Amino acid sequence: MSKIKESKEWINKLYYGDNLDIIRRFIDNNSIDLCYIDPPFNSKRNYNQIYNNTGSEDKAQAQAFIDTWTWDDPARDGLKEIKDNEKNRFPLQTIRLIEGLENVLGQSSLFAYIISMSLRIVEIRRVLKTTGSFYLHCDPTASHYLKLVCDSIFCPSGGDFINEIIWRYRRWSNAARNYQRMHDVILFYSKTDDYIFNVQYQEYAKPETIENTVRGFVGGKLVRLKDKKGNYIKRGKENIGVPCHDVFEIQHLQPTERERLGYPTQKPERLLERIIQTSSNEGDVVLDAYCGCGTTVAVAEKLQRKWIGIDITYQSISLILYRLEKSYTKKIKDSIELSGVPEDIKSAIALANKKEDKTRKEFEKWCVLTYSDNKAMINEKKGKDSGIDGIALMKDYKGKDDNIIEFKNVYFSVKSDKKPHVSYIRDFHGTIQRDKAAFGIFISLYEPTKDMIDECKKLGNYQCNIIDKKYPIIKIVTVEEILKGERLEIPLSHQTEVVKTAELKKDDSGQGKLFKTTDELF
Repeated sequence: MSKIKESKEWINKLYYGDNLDIIRRFIDNNSIDLCYIDPPFNSKRNYNQIYNNTGSEDKAQAQAFIDTWTWDDPARDGLKEIKDNEKNRFPLQTIRLIEGLENVLGQSSLFAYIISMSLRIVEIRRVLKTTGSFYLHCDPTASHYLKLVCDSIFCPSGGDFINEIIWRYRRWSNAARNYQRMHDVILFYSKTDDYIFNVQYQEYAKPETIENTVRGFVGGKLVRLKDKKGNYIKRGKENIGVPCHDVFEIQHLQPTERERLGYPTQKPERLLERIIQTSSNEGDVVLDAYCGCGTTVAVAEKLQRKWIGIDITYQSISLILYRLEKSYTKKIKDSIELSGVPEDIKSAIALANKKEDKTRKEFEKWCVLTYSDNKAMINEKKGKDSGIDGIALMKDYKGKDDNIIEFKNVYFSVKSDKKPHVSYIRDFHGTIQRDKAAFGIFISLYEPTKDMIDECKKLGNYQCNIIDKKYPIIKIVTVEEILKGERLEIPLSHQTEVVKTAELKKDDSGQGKLFKTTDELF
């Protein structure tokens, strides 16, 4: 893979992997016009834990946070890298800041988060052009720590803090013993004082408000002017509005909005439109190193910017591809350079054998989403999943002789053992029977044994009445076959056409229940 270089033959790039490694290896100095990131962070974390921490946190209370950030070997390695500064990546101010925060925060999950962000922000500054800008989206729980980090990285090197932007939104919330939290923080920095800034204007309010009508002095008083018919005179096209201020009043995505994908931290396109239009021009390169469900790259595509997206979860990569195909055409995949995804059996084995448990589970996601052509849902309930790694909803008639449509589960189970065993098939079949699923797909990294193949033959077939086709109760698919292009072909429910996290839910009887709405299912 070559480094990112601007050229007339630019190809937008979507990277699957660790953004720190990717930025360091593949993105050149001074090549990015705008970087926006929205790194994962748990805003519901108990704020008192920041200072009450003595090395062992209340894991029940902070579980969502430490699932993403924990004090582990990567955090220790990152701290050592900053302190040693062997490659002179870090300003002295950053090193001193991290040493001071270590004394305050200790070896906590929050400090691990700060270390992780420091490593990445210093690389983001490196790849920005001299006219480049950086937007860091966070919440009030950690924004003050992150501002210190950004100050220490940007300001000593000719950059500057430009704005603290408040993204203000409204949402329904219950009464609580605090003021209801209705905003996020976006920190805006420039690499130099020669940064791109295209003034954006807020639209005037609705007709017949003071802001949208012409005013003048009558009898010494400032009043709204009326025409001969008594109607307020509205502003002309030349009055385009007032310059945007640092409070962005942009509503959260509502459940019924068309752009909503069900991704838990999805941001509205209007928010990214304002940022991208302000701090870049057509043809400029936009980087999102935590691209999640792909709002940044989708907006960059719409606004005719070049873009680079990076995410460490294949679920996000899959969702971004789906989103772009839905908004444009399936051919858009041909104009994207997709890097980091397994292309041969060797790279698939490497993904399956990652040391970190969280990363190794990416192999399962890649198998399920690739084989289902991004139509299945990932099951995140590890430990209680009975070996189910994914689910697709298949449309079928309820019975052979009626036309009542129902949706049935198709289960996926992924194994990467070098010596898969026939017991895997038997256990998988037991789960399919228990939950009354239609059938299952068993994906194996290595070739199945003859006993496994024979066991599957004994189980027979499922008859799909809607297309009059039989499917094996358990079909074994190898990773080699997936790499060669084999894909799942079933009459899928429209509800599975968005990549979401699925939970195996049970009704009161303990049996699998098919939830008819996305709100129930997700």
